[in-house]
Amino acid sequence: MEYRQLGASGLQVPVLSFGTATFGGGTEFFKAWGSTQAEEAKRLIGICMDAGINFFDTADIYSDGLAEEVLGKAIAGLQRDKLILSTKSTFTFGEAPNNQGSSRFHILRQIEGSLKRLGTDYIDVYHMHGFDGNTPVEETLHTLEHLVQSGKVRYIAASNFSGWHLMKSLGISEKYGWSRYVAHQVYYSLANREYEWELMPLALDQQVGGIIWSPLAAGRLGGKYRRNQPLPQEGRVAQGGSPVPDMAVKEDVFYNTIDTLDEVANETGKTIAQVALNWLLQRPTVSSIIIGARNEEQLKQNLGAVGWQLTADQVKRLDAASEVPPIYPYWHQRQNLTLNPPPKFY
Repeated sequence: MEYRQLGASGLQVPVLSFGTATFGGGTEFFKAWGSTQAEEAKRLIGICMDAGINFFDTADIYSDGLAEEVLGKAIAGLQRDKLILSTKSTFTFGEAPNNQGSSRFHILRQIEGSLKRLGTDYIDVYHMHGFDGNTPVEETLHTLEHLVQSGKVRYIAASNFSGWHLMKSLGISEKYGWSRYVAHQVYYSLANREYEWELMPLALDQQVGGIIWSPLAAGRLGGKYRRNQPLPQEGRVAQGGSPVPDMAVKEDVFYNTIDTLDEVANETGKTIAQVALNWLLQRPTVSSIIIGARNEEQLKQNLGAVGWQLTADQVKRLDAASEVPPIYPYWHQRQNLTLNPPPKFY
């Protein structure tokens, strides 16, 4: 398993990490993802560890804490310093007014709950799951600095931030000498490449590692979606559990991308999903891709995305098929690439 440095930190992470949103199935939304319980979770964790994946991602809101509980049971007995655990807070957890956001009140409450459910005394990578526009950024970052200094958190990260959200946060951390976000957990896939417009150049400039969620666009790039064929009814999209809304995926571009994925899969002898994941591994700033699996077969298939590499020609063809016109101001900036050079993909 290849390891990469996580942003400007000294932490090395595997290029594939395992997401546990499929654990628990404690709410209607997450049942569409999966309902993996402790024994099956333990088997999946074992397969990951054997393959060199020791980075496990979860969140407090996944099945209202049940995913963290199941993960905690699955890793019980494993050597803690061999594991990299990532969890998140910010989104609504409970009904009281203060049970959401990135306030000191909410963060301190949630970190204690996550530690207890995971059965550990520290979190390796602690994410703000989204930006809180109501809480001063200074309050959020000062609280996270306290958690780092106390030893309860090793590194802090953002997730689903806009460019200015992330840049303002980094500037405040620099101003006060506080811990900075070393990673940004983002949605990025061949079905949606908006990450490249601003967040990727920002990450390159500020050395923020990309941790990619839903790299297969909630299963759309898994190989079951085909032009002029009925949509599969057993996946998360049909069951209402997709974190990627239908309106975000442009149908004509999507099926052009699937056609090209088919061609490249035939050339390489790999599956469509493996090709889509391998494409991501060749993009700038990507430190780790979160793969999920409802069962052992899905997990082992995803592991086949590493250990080989698409050719530059194959990457360029996939880029061309999945390209969409950028919104303003990015289309305007692209009129003069000498002033605004894009990331180097090849």
